[in-house]
Amino acid sequence: MRQVSFSRVEIEQIVVLERLHLYNRGWPCGSQAIHKLLVQQGVQPLPSISAIQRILSQNGLTHGRTGDYS
Repeated sequence: MRQVSFSRVEIEQIVVLERLHLYNRGWPCGSQAIHKLLVQQGVQPLPSISAIQRILSQNGLTHGRTGDYS
């Protein structure tokens, strides 16, 4: 697996895009699911689950507005 290093801003954008990607396919799209996907993709630095939760919250992608957050 190839690891790619990204800046903080890029990590935030990746988290938002991956969340939307998962949601649009009807798959679990919470912070744990996103974290697992980023691990599989070899994203570095890997954000923690709580950091992913913060990013989702800051972008209005929480609070049960859009479905499954497991």
